[in-house]
Amino acid sequence: MSDNEKCKYEYALRRIEELLPLVNDDTPLDDPNSIELDIVSDIVEKYEKEHYPVDAPTIGSLIREALDNAGMTAKELATRIGVSASRVSEYIHGKTQPSLHVAKLLCETLGLSPNDIISAA
Repeated sequence: MSDNEKCKYEYALRRIEELLPLVNDDTPLDDPNSIELDIVSDIVEKYEKEHYPVDAPTIGSLIREALDNAGMTAKELATRIGVSASRVSEYIHGKTQPSLHVAKLLCETLGLSPNDIISAA
């Protein structure tokens, strides 16, 4: 990444912070601030996709995060969805994928989105 690119990126971030208070849901799309915010946001998004790519979450990472958020252990999850604790460990560590039935139970029990589970599979 060149210094010039980074400088432009940092400027764009600062400009977004300046524009956000000036644009809201009622601002017309043809308002100059709204147009500039859209353009600068596109620049930042493109730069971040290129220089700071984010890996898609895995089923294991989704389960781990949901367990932490729920204050639940893997053993408790296993009991609730009717599988062994070792099977939940296999899901978390990516050694095996849950069946569709178990994936549905994971979503219901942990409050996960089916779309998140599908995209992580």
